[in-house]
Amino acid sequence: MTADPTDAGTGYDASAQEAQEAQEAQEAHEAHEAQERLRRWRLVLGGEAADGTGCTLSGRDAAMDGTLAALYGEGDRPRSGRERSAGLGASAPSVARWLGDIRRYFPSSVVQVMQRDAIDRLGLAALLLEPEMLEAVEADVHLVGTLLSLNKAMPETTKETARAVVRKVVEDLEKRLATRTRATLTGALDRSARISRPRHHDIDWNRTIAANLKHYLPEYRTIVPERLIGYGRVSRSVKKEVVLCIDQSGSMAASVVYASVFGAVLASMRSIDTRLVVFDTAVVDLTDQLDDPVDVLFGTQLGGGTDINRALAYCQSQITRPTETVVVLISDLYEGGIRNEMLKRVAAMKASGVQFVALLALSDEGAPAYDREHAAALAALGAPAFACTPDLFPEVMAAAIEKRPLPIPDTL
Repeated sequence: MTADPTDAGTGYDASAQEAQEAQEAQEAHEAHEAQERLRRWRLVLGGEAADGTGCTLSGRDAAMDGTLAALYGEGDRPRSGRERSAGLGASAPSVARWLGDIRRYFPSSVVQVMQRDAIDRLGLAALLLEPEMLEAVEADVHLVGTLLSLNKAMPETTKETARAVVRKVVEDLEKRLATRTRATLTGALDRSARISRPRHHDIDWNRTIAANLKHYLPEYRTIVPERLIGYGRVSRSVKKEVVLCIDQSGSMAASVVYASVFGAVLASMRSIDTRLVVFDTAVVDLTDQLDDPVDVLFGTQLGGGTDINRALAYCQSQITRPTETVVVLISDLYEGGIRNEMLKRVAAMKASGVQFVALLALSDEGAPAYDREHAAALAALGAPAFACTPDLFPEVMAAAIEKRPLPIPDTL
């Protein structure tokens, strides 16, 4: 016997009541979502009159809106590039408070973006010369690039704080990149030293099987290898030489930071003799500072012109074993020197057996601006130029060491 959901005495219908409550809950949920969308649009659009959203902010939202307006608010009239927004001003105390606020309200990745925008939009680079400012900012690769560009103008009272900021970023990068880089390149060095009479644990089974397929015995369903192919383990003697040739013009700041870290990692490997050269219109060899990438970075001078030909001439003069050398040019290829001579040097190095790698950028910043004519000319010489992320760099170096095709991303 089934109970009737309708109470005959009261006319109460339980299922109808539940349906009504469910509909009210759904309507309340939709209203909340609509209000949340308005709130988010209000934070995005900003403006005195809430930009037509009709949404009023209070509490934490109002405070977040204030930090955004201080940076992105345009005020009542257009501003020139040097003018400050009314909310932030040019005083160090107000900037220090603002730096603290954005770290309170936004995640680290957003904080870094806002800091870069503040430097670009509000001209706050000069304030980074004050120790109090450096202690308040969220350190990242882009901040390091800004500090390096200000290095020569930095007062003595700020330099130690700046070095501490740079060292923190460098140490974080080394933790992220060093282990994988060493493992990848050690494997590449082992494979590049193939031998014809390997020990059992050094046999390259894939190549051995491929080379002995004609010796397959159907009755035994096996291959009897006539020739073993293997790779010897890297000895303590130097097997490869790597020359990192880094463009230190202002647009290459992030690449300089990453290249310096990778240079220190490569220099720590016994089987790789690493040389690090930076250049603008002059050439500076920083190889003797590779044990500390912070020293390398403060030895650079971001900005100025570019003479790739002169830099490659120096690198070419340092090569003693061409067939065992990898030259990595990291540059946007905007050449201020002699273009034809630059290309001739690249061709000469490749003809002598040098593995030449041209990276338009070594960073996570996406597709860079670069000289397409020079990139095409290098590609015609068999040295394609491409942008490389820090995570891909170990694979690029491994391929160069093993003299196999480079893993070129199809982003350019």
